[in-house]
Amino acid sequence: MTRSEENYIKTIFHLGNKGTEAVATNAIAELMETKPSSVTDMVKKLSEKDLVNYKRYQGVSLTELGTKTALGIIRKHRLWEVFLVDKLDFSWDEVHEVAEQLEHIKSDKLIDKLDALLNYPKFDPHGDPIPDKNGAFKHGDRKLLSELPVESKGICVGVKDSSTAFLKFLDKNKIALGDEITILEKEEFDSSFYIKIGNRREHISNQIASNLYIKIS
Repeated sequence: MTRSEENYIKTIFHLGNKGTEAVATNAIAELMETKPSSVTDMVKKLSEKDLVNYKRYQGVSLTELGTKTALGIIRKHRLWEVFLVDKLDFSWDEVHEVAEQLEHIKSDKLIDKLDALLNYPKFDPHGDPIPDKNGAFKHGDRKLLSELPVESKGICVGVKDSSTAFLKFLDKNKIALGDEITILEKEEFDSSFYIKIGNRREHISNQIASNLYIKIS
């Protein structure tokens, strides 16, 4: 597979609820910043390789082979992110773009050895689960902070938005994975939150709360 084909497979996986739902070609085009006609051409190629199911006007979904392929790409991406943070001292807001390049390495032996070197991590630096070599991964029991009622308490275990801007914002405001967070109040006017992180009180917007995953303690 070409790098472009792998990127399409991964995009369809993420847009289609882990590959289980059909995705509109326009949605793929928007996320990949390309023309719908280019998406249609690529989808036809992927269909010929038995990686996607495609019928005009009915969207695109991954086949069993396509899902397996997507999970393999995601596994490589997230393992490289762990390696960059744990072994090379990259910050968590720096690793995504580098991992985007490394995820296309074809050597299964290399990735298996990388997994072993890192002691088989279950989650990447952003809290996302890492599939094993068979495509299985641990589903974290977590909810978005914005979905929780007042007085809920839990541990921050992941982020929905892994963009550089958001991760730098969290670093600037000293919010990190592993922090214990308690919801103190929710403003009726703008749905913002007052929360307790450790021993300090913070005010965060609903947008921020909608991008923090919490595991209830």
